[in-house]
This record gives sequence, structure tokens and C-alpha cells, in this order.
Amino acid sequence: MEMLVGLLKTMRPKQWTKNLVLFAGILFSNNLFNVDLLKLSIVGFILFCIFSGNVYIVNDIVDRKKDQSHPKKCNRPIASGKVSVIQAILFLCISIVFSFYTAYQMNLLFFVVGLFYFILVTFYSFILKHVVLLDVMTISIGFILRAVAGVVLIDVAISPWLLLCTFLLSLFLGLHKRKSEMALMKSGHKTTRKILEEYTPDLLNDMLHIVTSSTVMAYSLYTFTAGHSIIMMSTIPFVIYGIFRYQYIVHKKGMGENPELVLLSDKPLIVDIMLWAVSCIVILYFI
Repeated sequence: MEMLVGLLKTMRPKQWTKNLVLFAGILFSNNLFNVDLLKLSIVGFILFCIFSGNVYIVNDIVDRKKDQSHPKKCNRPIASGKVSVIQAILFLCISIVFSFYTAYQMNLLFFVVGLFYFILVTFYSFILKHVVLLDVMTISIGFILRAVAGVVLIDVAISPWLLLCTFLLSLFLGLHKRKSEMALMKSGHKTTRKILEEYTPDLLNDMLHIVTSSTVMAYSLYTFTAGHSIIMMSTIPFVIYGIFRYQYIVHKKGMGENPELVLLSDKPLIVDIMLWAVSCIVILYFI
């Protein structure tokens, strides 16, 4: 039982909130109440959680020696010895075969997108995370692939606004993550991210200014051209508040290095996201 718990922790369940992007396709294609398609989307979400979890297992196996000398990462199951390398590799092989076989049986395009996502994120873990600018852009592409996977799984048209807003918002989160990590490093905290040496506070601030304004503008343009466009514009304040609230949390509470924890712990932000989602559902499905 301890081994299974350790393997589950290695798959980073707190990171699985990122895979909720898969539901964007079914929400904005007006199919949220189609039971069959909703079931497909839920299974797709679970599979992407397994895909991403498998990458973390690979990463922890390779980095176990480095993690053992880190003050926090040394407590990870593989680095601490709670899960042996052989156990992790065996579980990884079973998990990869099961998840990709299931994806292939469900939908060929979904399988291809999932496989490309797995390869990209694995490539990021070993190479791209050490390349300036490409590190944060690769993370954003990963979010786009999640959105595309949710769309191809239920066979609906891909909205360019869905992809653009997803890319910009994830880039916004990624840049804030780098900014927070840099602040922690300058305050004396140890870090294993050498890529931070390639960034400066001014550079990150300039990029954040561009991305933040672009995110708001892209979503606003989406509401202008979407169905029920005038009413959909009423959801813009939720997006602006959410962005401002996140920036407040980053600057005042110093939580930007863990965006997944922010989304799970900050009550005002959680309420804002829920109000935005409910508003979109009411407007798209009942008005």
C-alpha cells in the first residue's frame, strides 16, 4: 500500500488541475449536457492525468540522485527509497501501455495528440526546460494540446479563439512561475533551475505586460464574435478579476511558483472561476 501511495504522489495529483482544459471543447461547443460526449471527455481527462503522471515518474527516476541532495525533493518517494527504481519502472511500463492502448481504442486522433503531448513533455523535462523562452512556450503548447485533445475526442470544430486564449493564459502562468522562482532564488532559496540565470526581472516584466494585455484582448474579441456576443461580454470582468487576483497573489503572497496550489487554495479566485463557468453555461445553453 505504501508503494502505491508513493507512486501516486510521484504522478503529482496536484498538477492534474491543468488537464481540466480538456473540457473547454465540450463546454464551448454546446455539448456539455450530451451524456455520451461528457463521458468521453471525463475518460480523456483521466487519461491525460495518467500521461502527465508518467512523465513525472520518468523525471523522478532520472533525477533521483540529484533530488537526494535537495532539501525538499529528497522526500519524493523514489529519491527517498520508499519506491524502488524497479518498482517505478515496472509500474511505468504498465501505465504507459494501458493508457495509450485505451486512448487508441477510443479515438485515433486523440491517441496521436496524447502521444505527441507525452513526447513533447518528456523532451521538455530533459532538454527544452534548459532553453530560454522555449521553456515557457513549450508549457503553453502543452496546454494547447490538452485543448485539442478534448476537441478531437468529441469530434467538434476547433475554435481558434479557444487555442489562442489557452496559449496566452498558460504563458501568463508560466512567466509568473519563472518570476516567482527568480525572486525565491534571489532571497537565498536553493533552486535546480539553471535556466533562471537567462532571465532578468525586467525581461519577465516586459513579457508579462504583453501577455497579460493580449490575454484580456483575445478573450474580449472572442466574446465579441461568439454567439450571444453582447451577453457574453458580461463575462469579461470575471476574466480581468481572475488575472488581477492571480497577480495580487503572486506579488503579495509569493505563491507564483506553484500555480496549481493557487487554483486549489485561493477562495476568491476559486469563486471567480466558478462564477465565470456558470455564467458561460447559462449564456451558451439557456439564453
